[in-house]
Order: sequence, then structure tokens, then C-alpha cells
Amino acid sequence: MADNTYTVERSATIDAPPARVFDQIADFHNWTRWSPWEDVDPELTRTYSGAESGIGAVYSWSGNRKAGQGRMEIIDAVEPSKVRIDLVFEKPWKARNDTVLTIQPHGSGSRVSWSMTGKNTLVTKVMSIFTSMDAILGPDFEKGLSRLKGATEQPGNNGV
Repeated sequence: MADNTYTVERSATIDAPPARVFDQIADFHNWTRWSPWEDVDPELTRTYSGAESGIGAVYSWSGNRKAGQGRMEIIDAVEPSKVRIDLVFEKPWKARNDTVLTIQPHGSGSRVSWSMTGKNTLVTKVMSIFTSMDAILGPDFEKGLSRLKGATEQPGNNGV
């Protein structure tokens, strides 16, 4: 029998101080610079509500079949080391995931880890017959961390 949950996690080293990385993550308005899903649907509808950034910030999206529909809310933020997000997917299937991005000092830069844990639903159990959630989402996390690296290492980019 399959586990009740799955976790996907990736890490990267970024040549930027933790505070600059935190600013990119804790403000959903900045996600358009680095999110791995930004180019999935050019017509994606985005809605921001709640706090401007940090705890209580909300980002909702609705897009094509590939982008789906959902909502993210920052439920915990410890500057400059952690952002925890309640991630809810409505389409193409319903799911709720706990997403955590941690930022640790690493030399003159930062070590960023991105993890997502979710329940194994019927849909994910069927999908896991063919491939793992790690194989599906891991490359997206790697792409996102690479883009985050580019967004925070650019000269003059202060995260605003």
C-alpha cells in the first residue's frame, strides 16, 4: 500500500543574502519573476489579496487546463529564513499541499530549500503507478530555484 503522503524537495545555493531571497519569496507579486509555472499559460489570471506580503498574503490563479486553478496563502513567515504556504488546487483536480521554502545563510549567499507535502489522493495514487510526484514536480522546483537564483543575483535587484 502506498504512503498516505508524498514530499517533493529541492535545494539550491544562491549568491544573494537571505533577506533578498526572502523578499522574492514572501511577496507573491515577485513570483512572476521566478515561478516555474509562469510560462504555462500566457493568459493566466492572477488575483492578489490579503496582506501585501508575508503572513496573510494571498495569490489566486485561474488558467488553461495545464495551469489549472488554485490559491496560495502565506500562513507563516520568519524573516529572513522561512515562508510556509497553504497551497490549494481546485482544477484540474482538488488537492491541498503544505509548501515550505527555507533560507539559510551559506557562505556569502543563501541555501534555499523548497518542499511540498501533500496527501496521496486517488488521483496521485493512480499517477504514481506510472511515475512519482517527485519525478513530476521535482523538475519544476529545480526550474523555479534556478529562476529565483537569476532574479535575486541580478545586480541592483533589491527584491522590490
